[in-house]
Amino acid sequence: MSGHSKWATIKRKKGKTDAQRGKIFTKLIRELITATKEGGPDPTGNSRLRMAIEKAKESNLPNDKIKRAIERVAGGEADEDQIEEVVYEGYGPGGVAILVETLTDNKNRTVSEVRNVFTKHGGNMGSSGCVAWNFEKKGLIVYDKKGKNDEAISLAAVEAGAEDVNTDEEVIEVTTTPENFHQVRQSLIDVGHKPDSSEITMNAKTTVKLEGEDAHKVLKLVSLLEDLDDVQKVHANFDISKEILEEESKQ
Repeated sequence: MSGHSKWATIKRKKGKTDAQRGKIFTKLIRELITATKEGGPDPTGNSRLRMAIEKAKESNLPNDKIKRAIERVAGGEADEDQIEEVVYEGYGPGGVAILVETLTDNKNRTVSEVRNVFTKHGGNMGSSGCVAWNFEKKGLIVYDKKGKNDEAISLAAVEAGAEDVNTDEEVIEVTTTPENFHQVRQSLIDVGHKPDSSEITMNAKTTVKLEGEDAHKVLKLVSLLEDLDDVQKVHANFDISKEILEEESKQ
């Protein structure tokens, strides 16, 4: 399991404050609108919208808010939201590669905010393509291991067409191709294995092991990037011990 996956799992277990939850809801609604604009309001034929709806439900976004976001596009209200997808790339302490996915209605504001976080926390922005080569798009389905039958989940995942299954003392991580993600996820649900989280993500091909101060700095940098209003996802290739991840999650 990648270090970044462990970090995301630990933070999810810690829960969210009301303020954080409100910010997450705003990001989810923006993704719902963007996905609907891109492929239409029918999730059956729009895989991005289907995934956005699933993610919104996993994050407990109320159904009426999900419906309203989709209807805004159908009603033309969302035409005022000139939202663009922009990916920024850079490096963190220790040479960690970082990809930042954003949805923004003001690129000047967004790039300024992203660059400011990089600069103030030991990183630096890079040119387009400087780190993207080290990441590949994958489907990721994650289970908290407690109370789960990891052998049964692993077998079901392989039978459903998963690429790989990794387990550690806390989680089970199922990896798929982007094309097979929905099929594998639904197959697992159909046999009684509902995931704790699932998404299309960017997996790092190689990782950078960090310890001490650099490890703490990278986690702070990633967290601050994730907190920016226009940022949807942050991907990084760090490998950091569970002890440091746990310690930093309490900050």
